[in-house]
Amino acid sequence: MTTLSVVGLCGSLRAASTNRLLLNEAARRFGEDAAYTEIDILFPLYDEDTETGPGIPDAVQHAADLIAGADAVIIATPEYNKGISGALKNALDWISRTEGNCWRDKPVALVSAAAGAAGGPRSQSMTRLCLTAFRPTLLPGPEVMIGQTAQQWDDNGRLTNEMGIKLLSELMADLRKVAEARA
Repeated sequence: MTTLSVVGLCGSLRAASTNRLLLNEAARRFGEDAAYTEIDILFPLYDEDTETGPGIPDAVQHAADLIAGADAVIIATPEYNKGISGALKNALDWISRTEGNCWRDKPVALVSAAAGAAGGPRSQSMTRLCLTAFRPTLLPGPEVMIGQTAQQWDDNGRLTNEMGIKLLSELMADLRKVAEARA
């Protein structure tokens, strides 16, 4: 069997982000035998003058190429002021400007971690809305939203929330099934 490839986008730029911890946990649960790459979304702010002048930044094109070549994508989105982070929205905007549509029919799973008790439902909803135009295969669930995220991790960066582990394992198993069926 071919090794599956999965890429991850973390909507938080902070190195110690719990969304990054969640993204890494999701990648492990997708399968340790899969090739995993996290995309760095520290892009310049989208500006059509940049796009039509110097062109698509190399980092943006690289991200689009990674998505196009992946068997599946995992997006971890924090909830900032009841929506997605500016960094994630900017990344989605830039990637949408590359040639072709790297998202088309791509299996995509969303996860979120947030300080509030709900764990980021608005950010997941907004991310779904932003992605819909690209026509990926967005998994409908189970919804993985880790609330009060600061208390949900052990010293090794592993998720400790039992319900979160159960839902994340199920979501990643579903994502893997869809990816394997298309590989």
